[in-house]
Amino acid sequence: MEALVVQALTGLASASSLFLVASGLSLIFGVTRVVNFAHGSFYMLGAYIAVTLTGVLPRGDPVVWWLAIVGASVAVGVIGAGIEMTVLRRIYRAPELFQLLATFGIVLVIQDLALMTWGPQDLLGPRAPGLRGAVDVLGQPFPVYDLVLIAIGPIVLLGLWIVVQRTRFGMLVRAATHDRQMVAALGVDQRLLFTAVFALGSCLAGLGGALQLPREAVALHMDLAIIAEVFVVVVVGGLGSVPGAYLAALLISQLHAFGILVLPEITLVLIFLVMAVVLVVKPHGLLGRPTVHAAAAAPTMVLGPAPRPLRLAALAALGVALVLPWLGSDHLTVLGVDMAVFVLFAASLHLLMGPGGIVSFGHAGLFGVGAYAVALSVKLWAAPMALSLSLAPIAAGLAGVLFGVLCAHLSGVYLAMLSLAFAQILWSTSVQWVALTGGDNGILGVRASGFAPASMAFYYLTLILCLAATLLLRRAILAPWGYALRAARDAPKRAAAIGIPIVQIQWAAFGLAGLAAGLAGGLFAYGKGSVFPTYLSIPKSVDALLIVLLGGVATLSGPIVGAIVFVGLEDVLTRATELWRLVLGLTILALVLAFPDGIAGAVAKATRRA
Repeated sequence: MEALVVQALTGLASASSLFLVASGLSLIFGVTRVVNFAHGSFYMLGAYIAVTLTGVLPRGDPVVWWLAIVGASVAVGVIGAGIEMTVLRRIYRAPELFQLLATFGIVLVIQDLALMTWGPQDLLGPRAPGLRGAVDVLGQPFPVYDLVLIAIGPIVLLGLWIVVQRTRFGMLVRAATHDRQMVAALGVDQRLLFTAVFALGSCLAGLGGALQLPREAVALHMDLAIIAEVFVVVVVGGLGSVPGAYLAALLISQLHAFGILVLPEITLVLIFLVMAVVLVVKPHGLLGRPTVHAAAAAPTMVLGPAPRPLRLAALAALGVALVLPWLGSDHLTVLGVDMAVFVLFAASLHLLMGPGGIVSFGHAGLFGVGAYAVALSVKLWAAPMALSLSLAPIAAGLAGVLFGVLCAHLSGVYLAMLSLAFAQILWSTSVQWVALTGGDNGILGVRASGFAPASMAFYYLTLILCLAATLLLRRAILAPWGYALRAARDAPKRAAAIGIPIVQIQWAAFGLAGLAAGLAGGLFAYGKGSVFPTYLSIPKSVDALLIVLLGGVATLSGPIVGAIVFVGLEDVLTRATELWRLVLGLTILALVLAFPDGIAGAVAKATRRA
């Protein structure tokens, strides 16, 4: 019993830390509608700045130490406000997904700036003066500092409640969370409100990172380590609900604390299982409410012939692709395989995002299912290439239909996060089911006789299959079924009134996207000769999102253009400089600011104007 009490207290301390970061993200999304991937970077910056301040200021004085923690939090708030004013303010009129793309560019920039400033080594900060050691709790030692963290969470929650419920600023925040457009119509300066909320949310994230100083080392991977859990807490609690974020943080932290004791095999998957169950039962989270959105027009798919510049570029790209293996470079051949695979991977996601209006944050789950179907069939049955490549789209297609059945009743960010939950469940399974998948060691030796990854035979096989599958997806979009899918996106009530089976069509869209993504994953497995859990991870899903958004959601050629630009740019930068994340992030930001409709979308718009 004593050990369980201590474990519960440990969960409460973790809940307070998680709530500080999640509350800031909840406020930011509730008012600005920005899905801020950079929020984890603000958490990391808070820890790094706190390390610097505690190293510069005199040590041993509790007042000075707490001033350093608060100073780090305020500094991060100022940085967040600066980013909002210089980057995000310029793209608020762009589709929400492009704002997400911009925040991911900010993540890459901050990672390399932190690397340049503090170096690659993990940093250890000083212990909190006066809070060292442990106290006796029912005969068990418990850190004094964790007791302070337990108290900080409710104090911050009370302070936020007073601000939101008892001040004019809080009234504006609540009004903007429910109906942002009405607040603007009443004459409120949205720019000032957005900047203030972004600064407050960033400040809370920085405070959460700074308070981790006595508990863990400060490292460059802190941002990605925290952001997934923070998204889970915000979505489970209800977007824009600060009390919901605290309730969800308590639930997630306690489940994690006791899950390690009871079922250590499923600790990685537990929080995502909780999110999936909550969203299926309560689509808006525990304390969330439906928000009023402006009736923004959905992206209009270009159904006519491609503009002449795009047709010429496509012919040129196809010509280069056909002669690429004859240039005598294995590196170029492998790069061409990667481009072809990612064209199909992005085209499968574009089917959902473009004509379907369905945003998936977990599309790598379908990609990884196809890759593991190939790897397991080779490992367990020594299946020939034709059979294993046939199994990949079938397995991923079935997984896609399952995704669709469970996700189709949701929309917007809730749907995106539920898809992320299912992808993370698959990723966690691949990591922890070591006997079958090899865990982090992966499955090696995925080879086929006569089809080496850098061979002409495999290159042309990949090019033909990916090109054919991409054209089939295009044909589906232009078919009557594709028109029905777009009708379900643009006017679901009217579509249902004239007899279009909306739910079944969306299930079919998930299944068709799964077929294409699974084929891409299977080819990728053969191209790399191995399969690892990273194929199912969040960064792989983000890659697909980046490609679609860079190319343009509202054009059929967007995934092709985006894949060529992204894969080529990443290859050049990783070989040219160690600070490739910084350059890539700045490039993404420049493209978002210059081409808010994507590269292909900008070309199509310019052609129409001409």
